[in-house]
Amino acid sequence: MQRGSKFKVFSLAVIFTALSLFGFGTQKIPAKLQEKIDNAVQSTFGVQEFTLEQLAVHADLNKKTPVEMGGENLFNILLGGNSLGYLYLGEAPSMKNVFDYVVLFNPDLSIKKSKILIYREDYGRQVGSQRWLKQFIGKKAGESLIYGEDIDAISGATISAKSMTLAVNNVLQSMQVLQENNFF
Repeated sequence: MQRGSKFKVFSLAVIFTALSLFGFGTQKIPAKLQEKIDNAVQSTFGVQEFTLEQLAVHADLNKKTPVEMGGENLFNILLGGNSLGYLYLGEAPSMKNVFDYVVLFNPDLSIKKSKILIYREDYGRQVGSQRWLKQFIGKKAGESLIYGEDIDAISGATISAKSMTLAVNNVLQSMQVLQENNFF
């Protein structure tokens, strides 16, 4: 084998190994985000010990949902083998960046709580206030939310508030699709 051919083969092997380890591996939730998720579940459900069971949504069913379901974003919250509810972890755009949020569901797929976990901008932080986020509590899978009508607007956080409203709306629509297909 020529020197150039050996280099190409070696390079391809390195690239394939890197893709196998990093590109196709399962995503891992960063420790800081996981800590915030754990705190949200503990405070919302009033438990200290619980287990998050990752829920895998089949690709064909996932295609029917407005947002990606399964992977590292949809979980069953378990206490002693019994379901307390469900957790959806998402990311939504703000003015120049993205923010991480969580939607916690009761077993009947109504929202128990929504929370902004990590907000990465200096402006628009009002979107993380529980006073504003409590508007989502009680909304059920399949309900439609419209910013400025069903959900109050926020001065100074318009982009993030619209984004959060759209994100939660899409999650509710996706949960409805899963429910209609007997996923839960």
